[in-house]
Amino acid sequence: MGLDWIKNFGSIANMSDVQEATNQLLHVNLHENQRYIHVTESVPRSESEHLRVTIGATVPTGFEQVAADEVREKLRSSCKISKDRGKIYFDISVESLAQVHRLRSVDNLFVVVQELKDFQFKETKEKVLKDFEELAGKLPWSDPLKVWKINTSFKKKKTKRKKLNQNLSKEKIDNGGDKGDERDVKKELSNNALDSHILDYYEKPAIKEEISTLVGDILASCKNENDESSKEDTEPEVLKFRVTCNRAGEKHCFSSNEAARDFGGAVQDYFKWKADMTNFDVEVLLNIHDNEVIVGIALTEESLHRRNITHFGPTTLRSTLAYGMLRLCAPQPSDIIVDPMCGTGAIPIEGATEWSNCFHIAGDNNPLAVNRAANNISSLLTKSQIKEGKLSWGLPIDAIQWDICNLPLRTGSVDIIVTDMPFGKRHYLEWNMYGGKCTLSG
Repeated sequence: MGLDWIKNFGSIANMSDVQEATNQLLHVNLHENQRYIHVTESVPRSESEHLRVTIGATVPTGFEQVAADEVREKLRSSCKISKDRGKIYFDISVESLAQVHRLRSVDNLFVVVQELKDFQFKETKEKVLKDFEELAGKLPWSDPLKVWKINTSFKKKKTKRKKLNQNLSKEKIDNGGDKGDERDVKKELSNNALDSHILDYYEKPAIKEEISTLVGDILASCKNENDESSKEDTEPEVLKFRVTCNRAGEKHCFSSNEAARDFGGAVQDYFKWKADMTNFDVEVLLNIHDNEVIVGIALTEESLHRRNITHFGPTTLRSTLAYGMLRLCAPQPSDIIVDPMCGTGAIPIEGATEWSNCFHIAGDNNPLAVNRAANNISSLLTKSQIKEGKLSWGLPIDAIQWDICNLPLRTGSVDIIVTDMPFGKRHYLEWNMYGGKCTLSG
């Protein structure tokens, strides 16, 4: 009876959230369409619509196929798994860039400048490094740098929106959250719609017209960058950069540091950028796997797996791994999903975020682990409230301390068991268990 009630409650809450989100989306579109009409008419969209690039992503080793399936499902794009383990590549239009950042299975992202599938390495180190120097001036940098600039704009606007929501939420709580304050919050959000609209796209991928307009603005600004910078500053801003080389293969007569050093020197001469290994604006990637060379520009400053978890344990599972394990189980609406050895709760928390129409139970024998999991759940709930700017009904997740040898669960009451077993060795198993599904990692 208890679990049936949980399933019904989760379904009702989910329907309510969807309806409310739909109403808010309609409200935003009605009030903002007028603000975007004049921009849409004045900016030619053909260039942004036809700008397509190849995106590379690093993923947890062994989960390349899971990540490729997510790309095909969410981006409707073909995806290639690299021979270099832990990497995938896929083509997108620049309008889909924000959706790429919402992928749950990828760690780091970069835009491909050029892929050289059969690079002919010379016999001596000096000749090879000389080829790297000459390569820098032959690469098609233009479109990848445009994508890098658009991506940088995304991050700045996301940060600005986050600060705005935090301030508005704090003011609303301090003032008691009455209807007058709610109207003020909506008015303030409407006034800042242009600056914050990009984060709406992160949260609601269905909004495509406005993101196309924003892309058009940025591409147009790329053309007039020199004129604008000359107006604002007497001297144009010099970007800081670094080159990172990732190399795999036994037949190379050079080291990764030597390749990064010589290629980076050529990039500096070509762009007149300033080299800075720590406080850089642009990170150029030189990926070498046997005879394959791929040059790219990083789109992420830190791994996308750094989400959800605020209270860490000795061995906290990465969120990208947790997502991959859950995806292997193919959860269905109203499923009861249990992690009997949850640790800090990475798996059930990722599940509650991505599969909110299921109910997730996090359990552990260690009271410290249960406490960390509960704190992480609380932090995620607070984050959700700040993002929405209002109180939340909660999350479809709960934490409990128990003995795994004597679980307080009825037979047949659980649909999926997924856990990270504390064996100290990494391996993944999946099988049917008592009519349900089970994914284990150790």
